[in-house]
Amino acid sequence: MGGSDSEVEKTAQKEREKKKVLALAPIAKPLAGKKLSKRTLKLVRKAAEHKCLKRGVKEVVKSIRRGHKGLCVIAGNISPIDVITHVPILCEESEIPYVYVHSKEELATAGATKRPTCCVLVTTKPAKGELDQGEQEKLKSDYDQVAAEISEITASLF
Repeated sequence: MGGSDSEVEKTAQKEREKKKVLALAPIAKPLAGKKLSKRTLKLVRKAAEHKCLKRGVKEVVKSIRRGHKGLCVIAGNISPIDVITHVPILCEESEIPYVYVHSKEELATAGATKRPTCCVLVTTKPAKGELDQGEQEKLKSDYDQVAAEISEITASLF
């Protein structure tokens, strides 16, 4: 009987995965795979701890237009999709790497907010104050690693 419980959990997990894939927007490219998605969300979590994160469409667009550089992470399950369709274009014009992750809930959890978030911009410098040299270098190395992987995915896409 214990085995059947785990089977029920596995089928429920598969159903959730199917719903995630079905809820994805058709423009969600380049979409991060499992490994890159995990690494990207980890970077977002670290950036949130160090106050190096801009949350939400309005704040991200404002930062991009002001010339701030960073890494844009966009949720793939946004409805209506019109809310974020202009963000990738802005990122491409400003030469900012961007990637889609599967869910806005995961993105919000990584960004240390309870409310689901459409997109975040990860910067290497905090909005106010300064970071310790060691923390700054660690954040920068993680940022560079994720940005390089995103560039590889984007290059294979176009």
